[in-house]
Amino acid sequence: MKIAIGADHAGFRLKNLIKDHFKEHSFVDVGTHSEDSCDYPDFAQLVGEEVAAGRADAGIVICGTGIGISISANKVKGIRAALCTNEFMAEMSRRHNNANVLALGARVIGDDLALRIVKVWLNTGFDGGRHERRVEKITKIELSH
Repeated sequence: MKIAIGADHAGFRLKNLIKDHFKEHSFVDVGTHSEDSCDYPDFAQLVGEEVAAGRADAGIVICGTGIGISISANKVKGIRAALCTNEFMAEMSRRHNNANVLALGARVIGDDLALRIVKVWLNTGFDGGRHERRVEKITKIELSH
């Protein structure tokens, strides 16, 4: 799987840990490339655009809490970013919401939990069925604004 990944300074270390841990996947690293202070919306947009354009199969965005970067990623048309703080949320974001971007808060969850969340998220598919209708409604809302 080709994954676009981006983080601000708070998520820089976790971004690199994820890339090192999941070597079976290829990553498009849109930055940041240091712990120097920077702005999370820039990286959320870059990841979102990679996924929305089909240049990446999925995306991962990371900031301190995951809140700001998930809000920002969701502004990109076609993105369904889900902030997940445990494995159940990761599973459900894929199974029921067909999330195409995972958001993490590097200052909220530990490394081990983060890696477990990413593993579940990457290995879970969309259930479709009744959930497809709901995802279509989300898309209609997006297209109407």
